[in-house]
Amino acid sequence: MSKTLIRGAKVLGGDPQDVLIDGAVVEAVGRDLPAEGAEVVEADGKVLLPGLVDLHTHLREPGREDSETVLTGTRAAASGGYTNVFAMANTFPVADTAGVVEQVWRLGQESGYCDVQPIGAVTVGLEGAKLAELGAMHESAAGVTVFSDDGKCVHDAVIMRRALEYVKAFDGVVAQHAQEPRLTEGAQMNEGVVSAELGLGGWPAVAEESVIARDVLLAEHVGSRVHICHLSTAGSVEIVRWAKSRGIDVTAEVTPHHLLLTDELVRSYNPVYKVNPPLRTERDVMALREALADGTIDIVATDHAPHPHEDKDCEWAAAAMGMVGLETALSVVQETMVDTGLLDWAGVADRMSFKPAQIGQATGHGRPVSAGEPANLTLVESAYRGQVDPAGFASRSRNTPYEGRELPGRVTHTWLRGKATLVDGKLT
Repeated sequence: MSKTLIRGAKVLGGDPQDVLIDGAVVEAVGRDLPAEGAEVVEADGKVLLPGLVDLHTHLREPGREDSETVLTGTRAAASGGYTNVFAMANTFPVADTAGVVEQVWRLGQESGYCDVQPIGAVTVGLEGAKLAELGAMHESAAGVTVFSDDGKCVHDAVIMRRALEYVKAFDGVVAQHAQEPRLTEGAQMNEGVVSAELGLGGWPAVAEESVIARDVLLAEHVGSRVHICHLSTAGSVEIVRWAKSRGIDVTAEVTPHHLLLTDELVRSYNPVYKVNPPLRTERDVMALREALADGTIDIVATDHAPHPHEDKDCEWAAAAMGMVGLETALSVVQETMVDTGLLDWAGVADRMSFKPAQIGQATGHGRPVSAGEPANLTLVESAYRGQVDPAGFASRSRNTPYEGRELPGRVTHTWLRGKATLVDGKLT
């Protein structure tokens, strides 16, 4: 097996050190390590992080390969510094059986760019009426531990309770897309001043908050784990904070776009800003940043949602909801959290690698950068600033809200079990 010496890297943003990779593991971390027999990567003070883990990715395969495939999605992941992604179940057919989740898992293995852990659907066909094959998906080769009907809410309290009870047997987790459907019928954007002025159907914060409140109480009653997907409002933050203070086993994620963008952007009527949950107010954005900093929100998850050009380049009402995010996530987190002083790089590693791996039980990922650990690593040029150009994306889709926007930082290298998947910003 080959050796690689990463020389002069700031491990988790600390003092420069050398990191020696031998085969699939980190052999040593220290100063002035010998380079004999190793390929040398001059880090020159770049930040070295554990490989990023995304608990919320849409890879679209099977069924919507016009948007993304497991191969193109994992290439995008490697470009963004990710070594492990969790693939959501809203595919065609839905990932609600052992056969479909195994298909996605095997496609991930074949890609070689990052590990893919399928997320199983909670209900058959995402229809919210009958539990899917949770046990069979867990016992399959894919070893599913996270279940979600993301894209739809598990709105029936009895079904949600049963799901929480079922996954408790193997320490699984239900990841809820918190959206009360009756309160969001016809909704097009955040309900507030901007929606009123534009005449677009409003999406009230309470539609998210009421479901979160119900589900943390159900999790407490059952004694099971619940995870809140793409939390987006200040009120949701307060509910999760209360639940944690009560000892309820709840975790929550925030997307990069909800840390940066607000509903004011919808004034352009550009469908690239149409997303579920919708962009919220500046007050919500500030509350989300503070909650991520203090640990109320546990992780950053991309909700990478690729769409073909024709599904976004149309009138607002007809446009699909969602944004791609794997290739820009770390830059947005640097902009909103690191450069503002809310998090240091060790905090970024915690929110984007250690904790998502822990929540999803991603074996071998989210590990310290130390001797004997798997060499899943990401090298970041934090001093870089540049404009986002989606033409250079590895993703099959280009629906980014950041086109032409200047963002800090770029991933230059990614290693998956010691194998370089990204070198000098280029996929191998």
